[in-house]
Amino acid sequence: MSEQTWTIETICEALGNPALSQRFVGQINRAPAHELLTVFAKWQSIAAGMTAAADRGRALGEEEAATGSIPGEWVDMTDRVQAEAAAARGRGAA
Repeated sequence: MSEQTWTIETICEALGNPALSQRFVGQINRAPAHELLTVFAKWQSIAAGMTAAADRGRALGEEEAATGSIPGEWVDMTDRVQAEAAAARGRGAA
């Protein structure tokens, strides 16, 4: 998706979550005209990041299926990520 032309529809698809898509559309609908591009660019960046992460996850899954292991060193950061996500939700971050 990184080479494509981003639209409201493609951003919603890339977000992959109805609640996030609804939040994005809500922000676009409420943004004053002079802020539309800024709001769109913010969500485009989020969607592109999610798309890249999904692509990387699929590639790692294919590698694991083919070789039985995932390349690189992996550190379990689940607790840290969950704590940061909870903090972001508390701040109202996208």
